[in-house]
Amino acid sequence: MANAVVLGQYWETNSIIHLLDPRTKILGLIIIMLSFLMLDTFISYAVATLFLIGILLLTNIPFHVLGKSLKPILFILMFTFVYNVLFTKGNVIWSWLFIEVTTEGLQIGIRFVWRLILLILLASILTLTTKPLSLADGLIKLLAPLSKLNVPVEQFSLMIVIAIRFIPTILQELDRILLAHKARGYDMISLSLPKRIFAYIPILIPLLFTLIQRAEQLSYAIDARAYGNGKGRTTYKQLKFAQIDLQAGGIVIVLTASLLLLKIGGV
Repeated sequence: MANAVVLGQYWETNSIIHLLDPRTKILGLIIIMLSFLMLDTFISYAVATLFLIGILLLTNIPFHVLGKSLKPILFILMFTFVYNVLFTKGNVIWSWLFIEVTTEGLQIGIRFVWRLILLILLASILTLTTKPLSLADGLIKLLAPLSKLNVPVEQFSLMIVIAIRFIPTILQELDRILLAHKARGYDMISLSLPKRIFAYIPILIPLLFTLIQRAEQLSYAIDARAYGNGKGRTTYKQLKFAQIDLQAGGIVIVLTASLLLLKIGGV
């Protein structure tokens, strides 16, 4: 299960996307995600998809690795599609008893699932191409103006990065608990879906206990390194914008403007 999760993992390659400043990637991700919310027509979805494919090719990360980020949410994608198909009123193209499938439902379901896939792949690209410490430094730099308002920027940035980084770790602990149950002759995979859901409830207690232990060990490690509240700390590698960051920012602006024009023009 942990191997199927890409969010929070880092994949080392010598690509253009890896060389970008983390602030550029964070701001670009936010702007692109907001622009993807404007997607409405097939042409706009096609433009966004081609842009994302171009980004994926530039990362030099195998497509099967990025595909793993979709496995944990397959149920959510399926539920979103089926919900929109069955509960959207419109032109009925197929019906059985009280179940009706409409043209509008199919269109909305495809759009929602398509958009979710684009957003998830974008988030995966950020974590796959950015080291956790670099991501934290980028967040601190971007949120630095809020520190004048007594906002704990350093703690907030560290909390966000740790939360993202420990998603695979949490799933590794869950895998370890499931293997321990399987070694004792209790294989949850062989159970039916309703029984499997209820079987996960007793696992939550040891998982929660393990997570509390890990959180305590992490707090000790942070204290041992005299991290404190993070204010005034210096970093070995200083963040600096380069020409490639300006070029990347220009591409993001062009994409956003294009999607906005398509939205306004109804194309």
